[in-house]
Amino acid sequence: MPTAEEVRAACDTAVRTMGVEADKAEIAFFGGSFTAIPREDMIALLEAAYPYVRQGAFGGIRVSTRPDAIDDEILSLLCRYGVTAVELGAQSMDDEVLQENGRGHTAAQVEDAAIKIREASLSLGLQMMTGLPGDTDEGARDTARRLADLCPDTVRIYPTLVIEHTPLAQRYREGTYRPQTLEDAIALCTELLTFFEDERGIRVIRLGLHAEQEMEGHCLAGPFHPAFRERCESRRLFAKMKALLAEQEHTPLTLRVHPTCLSQAIGQQKENIRALQALGYTVRVTADDTVSPKDIKVGSD
Repeated sequence: MPTAEEVRAACDTAVRTMGVEADKAEIAFFGGSFTAIPREDMIALLEAAYPYVRQGAFGGIRVSTRPDAIDDEILSLLCRYGVTAVELGAQSMDDEVLQENGRGHTAAQVEDAAIKIREASLSLGLQMMTGLPGDTDEGARDTARRLADLCPDTVRIYPTLVIEHTPLAQRYREGTYRPQTLEDAIALCTELLTFFEDERGIRVIRLGLHAEQEMEGHCLAGPFHPAFRERCESRRLFAKMKALLAEQEHTPLTLRVHPTCLSQAIGQQKENIRALQALGYTVRVTADDTVSPKDIKVGSD
């Protein structure tokens, strides 16, 4: 856990290196259950960070925590020290899955904490996992629906990875846990990404764990990919392109996408182009900055 002095040093460094953009950023306390640490430690960290928010150097403070570590008194304290967003590690909305994974909280506590965060006028973030022991793809879909019904501002989706020196690693070696394949995780997470962003208008701000050398070195099994979100975004664009092309005659066509989406539209090793060719379409994909990042334009060559 960082000290208060380390928090101040990190904020000073960010202000110097980010310049005028710093006021659009947040100070984030992640990697644990912030509101479950000793109260004096939590207050010390907030007291170190809050002056930067009060002075306008940063837009706010974001914390992650457990659903059962939220109550009215804690939320009042967070608001007092400039916290603007709280993310809950829900992981699943199936009580049996939560119990099997030793989460120590229930789906009802996720709902109760989410309501309280909303009532405190804080931004609500929810985190879910796929491929947990005891869970299924349909269970993940149900979790997504129930989380969306809580109207979060943001969502993070993490496929389960098997990390060395954990109980899950032991289960994996014993053969009592089988992680998702990369292909299965991409397929499911693409579906969840489409559900949250396209159907429910909820931003997915993280999809897959951030690629860190230390984490990669300890990842024993599971659907890890350093560009996991890129793979899912590419799959989502393929579905959109396929739907558009179904309305066209099978003649040479040009698909125009925003420049930031070009590599995703083409796919890794041109997998989307090859998949469309297998369906009988002759296409080329070009960049066009007049096209919205969420749109695709189609026309004859």
